[in-house]
This record gives sequence, structure tokens and C-alpha cells, in this order.
Amino acid sequence: MATLYLASGSPRRRELLTQIGVPFQILSAPIDETVLPAESAAAYVQRLALAKAAAGLATLEKPADAVVLGADTAVVLDGQILGKPLDQADALAMLQLLSAREHQVMTAVALSDGQRSQVCLVVSDVSFRAISAAEAATYWLSGEPQDKAGGYAIQGLAAVFVNAMRGSYSAVVGLPLCETATLLAEFGIPCWQGFSEKQP
Repeated sequence: MATLYLASGSPRRRELLTQIGVPFQILSAPIDETVLPAESAAAYVQRLALAKAAAGLATLEKPADAVVLGADTAVVLDGQILGKPLDQADALAMLQLLSAREHQVMTAVALSDGQRSQVCLVVSDVSFRAISAAEAATYWLSGEPQDKAGGYAIQGLAAVFVNAMRGSYSAVVGLPLCETATLLAEFGIPCWQGFSEKQP
């Protein structure tokens, strides 16, 4: 079986892969995440996921029997990508934009073994209730929004803002588990490793 490498520093993606019983090793694969001119959000996250997987593979001295997973998530409102907030003012502005609105969370996951690469895109709709200025300011002080796309974490304190969601919860967190499991299986990497059927 191939060794799986995760080209991501996200603790959330590490937790999600662990949740489905897939062992992996961590790779550092920084890439340029600048949005290209006229690039759509869907094209952007898929390009970055593939680029992270390729960059991770390039760091391995012996990439044989290695599969690298790259992923990228973007919060999108009216076609505009809301990245990680630069500072408090940026985070508060993002939360104001998302307040009482529905937005999309696009997550792409890519796998590459050097011979082939595959990517899939999952789009989820998330609806926020109205967020007051005081709530947004208090949320910033928690520290949670600082490194999150769109300035919030659905699995954290920001769960209280969400009044509806259609799509994949795990994709909004950072890794669509159903689709990731399907991709892993295509590369010969099963989920639930370490478990075996017990004989009666």
C-alpha cells in the first residue's frame, strides 16, 4: 500500500483524516496562493489543491509508492473570495458581509502519485443569521477568526452564527470526507485502517 502524505499545515485536516482511520505523514509544501486574473473561485481552489499535492510530491526524495493529498478551501460571497483576514478590521468587515446572508464554501481535494493526479470540488451553501457589531468584535477577541478563510470556523465558536447549511459539513471544516475517501480508494488507500472484522 502506498504511503499517504498530507501537504497541509491545517490541524483540522489532520483531525479529519484521522477521524476516518487513514494514517498519513505531514509535508510542508508552501505555494503561491495569489488569485489569477479572471480566475473563478472554483478554478482557484482546484488549482491550489493540485499545486499543493504536486509541491508536496516534489519534496520527497523517493516518491515511489507515495500519494500526496492537497486541499484548499475558499469562502465565497457573490463570486468574491474571502480569504484569511489581514487584521481585526478586515475580519469584522468580512463578518459584516456574511451577516444575514448565504454564502458558498468551496473545498477542493487533490491526490497525486507522480503518475496521475485527480481533483474533486465540493460546494456547500452556508447561511448566517444577523451578526451584531458587538458579537463580531467579541468573536475576534477569541482569536479563532485569525487564520480562517472567511474569518470564521464553523466547527468552533462561529457555529452559533450558522442557521442553515446544505452540502458537506466536513468540506466546510476543510476536507470533504466522503469524496476524499472515494479518491483515496482509487489510489489503493482504504479508510478504517487498523480495524478487522471480528469472527463470531
